[in-house]
Amino acid sequence: MNDRRIHYLALTGTLFLGAILRLGNLEGKFLWLDEVITAIFSLGRNYNNVPLEVVIPFHQLQQIFTLVPEVSCTQIAQNIALQSTHPPLFFCLLHSWFGLVNPLSPSWVWTLRSFSVLWGASEVGAIYLLNTKAFSPSAGLTAAVMMAVSPFGVYLSQEARHYTLPVLLITLALLGLILIQQDIVSKRLRVSIWIFWTTVNIIGLYVHYFFILAIVAEIVTLLGVMYRNQRNFLRYSIALTLAILAIIISFIPWLPVLTGHFNRPETSWIPSPHNVAPIYQILAAWLLTIATFPVENQPIPIVILSGLGTLVFGGGVLWLSFKGIKQLWKSTNLSTFTLASFIIVVLLEFLAIVYFLGKDITITPRYNFVYYPAFLALVAAGLNKNLERPQTFSLIFLGSLLSCLFVISNLAFQKPYNPQQVAKTINLEPNLPVMVVMGYRDYQNVALGLSFALALEKVRDSGDFVFLERSPNGYESVWQKLALLPPLKAPLLNLWVIAPDLRQREYPPQLALSKHSCFMDSEQHYRIGVPYQLYRCKN
Repeated sequence: MNDRRIHYLALTGTLFLGAILRLGNLEGKFLWLDEVITAIFSLGRNYNNVPLEVVIPFHQLQQIFTLVPEVSCTQIAQNIALQSTHPPLFFCLLHSWFGLVNPLSPSWVWTLRSFSVLWGASEVGAIYLLNTKAFSPSAGLTAAVMMAVSPFGVYLSQEARHYTLPVLLITLALLGLILIQQDIVSKRLRVSIWIFWTTVNIIGLYVHYFFILAIVAEIVTLLGVMYRNQRNFLRYSIALTLAILAIIISFIPWLPVLTGHFNRPETSWIPSPHNVAPIYQILAAWLLTIATFPVENQPIPIVILSGLGTLVFGGGVLWLSFKGIKQLWKSTNLSTFTLASFIIVVLLEFLAIVYFLGKDITITPRYNFVYYPAFLALVAAGLNKNLERPQTFSLIFLGSLLSCLFVISNLAFQKPYNPQQVAKTINLEPNLPVMVVMGYRDYQNVALGLSFALALEKVRDSGDFVFLERSPNGYESVWQKLALLPPLKAPLLNLWVIAPDLRQREYPPQLALSKHSCFMDSEQHYRIGVPYQLYRCKN
């Protein structure tokens, strides 16, 4: 068997492995807030379809999450413009995916998440093309393997959010950038490559606003390449100018919506930076692309061991890669420069947002998707250049594969607000009827409440959920509405009150629920992002 055939057999196996890992336990994890938002809009619905101020039995929740097939992309875009803070294309494509796949799917949750898997699995092939063109076929295969078993890549692929599609588009844009860079060196100008690069960036803008950061980094990088090769500078400057104009003009229809989204309260959750914390959060995110061992909700000894394991293993891989990157600079320095420049510019943009706008976007690892494909491509190219012993790469592969299994089994990259744990706690006494009250102020609170309700539906056969709007001044209106709810048949029940922004001491010791009197159980107060408190009610 010749080397070429072995190469492509290995690539085929890698593509298959990447898909299998991303499909593992896909519907087993509980939906969290952001995924509920994705579901609402991509199913052709909006928050007006969510029953508020009325009691919803758990078994009726699925009615909210049924596809409305006749809804158009224009209507989805209008819903998002008014009730969310994202561009519309991902949601429109997912709506079409629902219509295509849902009749054959085991559940709507599987359909919802499998759309991200589609793009995440495709990314394995895309990064192979990127590194093959930038460096060599062996570097391409190394990058594909690293992407297939990257725990961060598996995590993004199992999120029903618009991350894997922009990662794929950024990879394709980088591929176009590498081809343009090579054309500049060889004094060619292929119009088809420029059209491809421009089109990918236009599509990306309508998928995620952070694609703006990628486009700026691409342009700065391209200017750097042009400066290093100043022959025919005017010719390529005209091509770049036309490409930029095309990108800007194409986004003009959505520009007023974008400016309106900047000031919406949905982005208020992003905290201000704390000293140099964003720096080490960025460094930690680099490690998580290689290794992710369990540290969330684990005993202290396991946290320490897992943290050290991630640091040593991930840090060792990055160090080996860095030594290879120094060698690459001597042989394929322009491709290395292109990827490194892109990464550096994006990181500078991140720090500008953090320290000048006061929004610490490094607090959550998922936003690192902007430079993730370039970072992993460069790490893989460095490893391919430096590692002479196959055994070393085999150990790296096994360590990353183990990390992926932690992600799949929900031991790493656990869902924010942990709806699974909330549902387990609320189901404290399965034999008693339960009602859950969610005090809401905005659509984010409604989506969060729905994530808890869906989690409860999975662990309980029956129960009720009710959304009650709170006033700007506090929860007094919620307590009043509770007393006016329709009479309940059960003589005894557990009432759980989820009250964002309410401190424990501000929960009243007694509440009226229709004709029931409810008394606080002071030993059953919890907080996972938001507080929730148990009241024991009797007629």
